[in-house]
Amino acid sequence: MQAEYRQRREQLMTKIGNGTAIFRSAPTAVMHNDVEYTYRQDSDFFYLTGFNEPEAVAVLAPHHPEHRFILFVQPKEREKEVWTGYRCGVEGAKERYGADEAYPIAELDEKLPQYLEKADRIYYRLGRDRAFNDKILKHWQRLLATYPKRGTGPIAIEDVGILLHAMRLTKSPAELELMRKAAEISVEAHNRAMAITQPGRYEYEIQAEIEHVFRRRGGMGPAYPSIVASGTNACVLHYIENNCQMQDNQLLLIDAGCAYEYYNGDITRTFPVGGKFTPEQKILYEIVLEAQQQAIAQVKPGNPYNAFHDTAVRILTEGLVELGILKGEIDKLIEEEKYKLFYMHRTGHWLGLDVHDVGVYQHGDNPQILQPGQVLTVEPGLYIVPDTKPAEDQPEIDPRWSGIGIRIEDDVLVTETGNEVLTAGVPKAISELER
Repeated sequence: MQAEYRQRREQLMTKIGNGTAIFRSAPTAVMHNDVEYTYRQDSDFFYLTGFNEPEAVAVLAPHHPEHRFILFVQPKEREKEVWTGYRCGVEGAKERYGADEAYPIAELDEKLPQYLEKADRIYYRLGRDRAFNDKILKHWQRLLATYPKRGTGPIAIEDVGILLHAMRLTKSPAELELMRKAAEISVEAHNRAMAITQPGRYEYEIQAEIEHVFRRRGGMGPAYPSIVASGTNACVLHYIENNCQMQDNQLLLIDAGCAYEYYNGDITRTFPVGGKFTPEQKILYEIVLEAQQQAIAQVKPGNPYNAFHDTAVRILTEGLVELGILKGEIDKLIEEEKYKLFYMHRTGHWLGLDVHDVGVYQHGDNPQILQPGQVLTVEPGLYIVPDTKPAEDQPEIDPRWSGIGIRIEDDVLVTETGNEVLTAGVPKAISELER
């Protein structure tokens, strides 16, 4: 993959011209007291370097005569490595990661100015690390103060994410290979979950089986906290307690995906715990499934991003009207967003190094146009939350629908001729889900 990382850096350096781009590694995160969570690198940093250690800074300086790619890293330190793991070190940053020059992270303030003073602007994304934000701003202010004497130096700071995230939006063949693997493992885990689900078991038992498959197949673990929601829990979009006993005549909604070498799967399926849908569950499920199938058909090159969402919303709204849960003219109900009482989220998001991956959805008044190589989720749902009060001028909600939550989600690749559902291996037709 080093050749791939190098190619990405070169592509970005072409875009920033005479600027200097700065990237900060992700900080470590504390679980409790002196115990840390498993480290996960910042996605932008990893995309350009493949480097997976904290306390690091990457600099791209295409205008520098010798050093175009510079890494500041933690030095080798045997006493600390015994406790927290081996470090790449300064020499390893050059030998293994292709840096033209590398320095100990402690030398950042001393060495960074030489890569900024000839740049016409700094490309840096102001992030959550306020101390590091202040550090970059102070370097810029010092250079601005001396600009009249030198006539060179950065006169502006731009968000590097605008350029970099447009690159990340379209996946390379190497990225798609990793995403297919993440999808494949996620599919196996969901199929395993379906096979073992039965009344009397607990949600956490199903979660354990899913995440066991993730790790057994070489994944990093869950791409996000696994949602295993039975009964009315499925009406909580991000339910993660996963501690209830499952009962017959309930549905089980599972939203879970595997992270594989930093790339993520994201699948949702909803199916009957006891093997048979109730009549009400089946009716709502058929509406959601139709919405998803029609929405997926709108995922193709040249279509606006919002086309698949608009398609899903219309089918869901029509279904709610047919059932008497909503009443009125379809276009007006959509315009007034009356459906949002039962469908409160968007129909999908970009997928990649981040589960909710980077990339714009809208350019002013114009939606993003789908292009080959983009990967997104398609995930319509309906949630009849108990004790929901109807909107003004809308009918009372028949109790027979109460507490039913359904979502169906797949990962979809935009291809040259249409789309490919990467997660099609998990059943979703009613005939495949009932037993």
